[in-house]
Amino acid sequence: MSNTTKSLAVAGAVAAALSAATLPAAAGTKEKCYGVSLAGQNDCAAGPGTTCAGTSTVDYQGNAWTLVDAGTCADIELPDLAEGGERNGSLDPLERDLPA
Repeated sequence: MSNTTKSLAVAGAVAAALSAATLPAAAGTKEKCYGVSLAGQNDCAAGPGTTCAGTSTVDYQGNAWTLVDAGTCADIELPDLAEGGERNGSLDPLERDLPA
């Protein structure tokens, strides 16, 4: 194995270790925000009848969540509801925009 190959292997291992070490810290600055993801783009738990990531079937489905930066959930700009009311994200599951 050449010195260049060894150096690349060591650099790759160090980069992988550093990214794995910083992942838990980054996850601590995120929170679940319900009702903000587009259909099929939720992070997990899209309510009854779904399994996990990517299983929401309705845009802004109220019981599907996405990880967002802590403290930003309620400030995410979303289109208004069809009946004209405001649509906001929530730290708790919502009863709006559920699949039929």
